[in-house]
Amino acid sequence: MNVLDAIRKRRSVRSYLDKPIEDEKLNAVLEAGRLAPSAGNRQEWRFVIVRDGEVRRKLGEAANGQSFVGEVPVVIVACAVTDGHVMSCGQPCYPIDVAIALDHISLAAVEYGLGTCWIGAFNEGKVKEILGIPEEVRVVELMPIGYPATQAVKEKNRLPFSKIVKQCHW
Repeated sequence: MNVLDAIRKRRSVRSYLDKPIEDEKLNAVLEAGRLAPSAGNRQEWRFVIVRDGEVRRKLGEAANGQSFVGEVPVVIVACAVTDGHVMSCGQPCYPIDVAIALDHISLAAVEYGLGTCWIGAFNEGKVKEILGIPEEVRVVELMPIGYPATQAVKEKNRLPFSKIVKQCHW
């Protein structure tokens, strides 16, 4: 599978099979995140891998009651150990860098027949409490990962190329 195939196949999965993820596959997907680029090579991302059913259920509650988060075999809790560095363009590094790592993870997951979903709707304080994450560490995203319950892929609703790409000037 090439990268564009993975991009075309990737979708937000909210229903998963009750099937564990093999360690080799999960480690390969996490390696894709580890290899992601980061501003100034800071590599601020850290990942908490949650397999325990009761802990996943609590994360689902902390994710605004999204129960599927508790039903997936694994939840990747993407965190940042950050010094708060802001790039010269005015953007903080850590949310962008963690997003790049998670994008690598989500695309690698497709190659291994796994599905993911980006979860930004959660209570950071509750997630930190559930997982014992130190106060100074930021929780950026939750990413459920597992085998999709269905392989059906519907056409993505995307703006046409001509609407999103400008040549030379706006």
